Amino acid sequence: MDDTVSEIVRLFAEFGSSNYDEGVTLEQHCLQTAALAAAEGASDELIIASLLHDIGHFLQAEARGNENYLAGDWDHDVVAADWLRPRFGDAVANAVGHHVSAKRWLCAAEPAYFDALSAASIASLAAQGGTFTDAEAEAWKEQPGTDDAVRLRRWDDDGKIRGLTVQPLSAYADLLHRFSEDGAR
Repeated sequence: MDDTVSEIVRLFAEFGSSNYDEGVTLEQHCLQTAALAAAEGASDELIIASLLHDIGHFLQAEARGNENYLAGDWDHDVVAADWLRPRFGDAVANAVGHHVSAKRWLCAAEPAYFDALSAASIASLAAQGGTFTDAEAEAWKEQPGTDDAVRLRRWDDDGKIRGLTVQPLSAYADLLHRFSEDGAR
């Protein structure tokens, strides 16, 4: 197992058991999001992005020595994208880096989207800047990786089912290894 995969496994083991939303842990949420991406036939890069989209929370918790890292939004998407880019490339990093702003875009582009958000997602939307204006939405959509980020966002929204059985993190080890900086990309 390469250093990147070992680091991911360690971060999930240390921080993944925290409650996330609607009674699932952050690890369960990430695994459900990846399972939804795989079920829709997403690319390997988008499955990795779905699995690791919230790794910024783990990285921030470790850096701050704070177990309550979900209490506020500290730009976990940007932290994750910066960490993922040298390890997995632009496709993964761009999707992850835009998954928060994709919620803001969807609220602007599809007004009914807001009505389907969970209470926690509505609260985080406010902390993340709220719904984009028309001009912000148009400018955002021109950035690389936003189509994948919108797909990831939808899986992110749906990956909160209490008691759902999905593959464990270890099931993704070979995929992560193949695409990490130490693997054969």
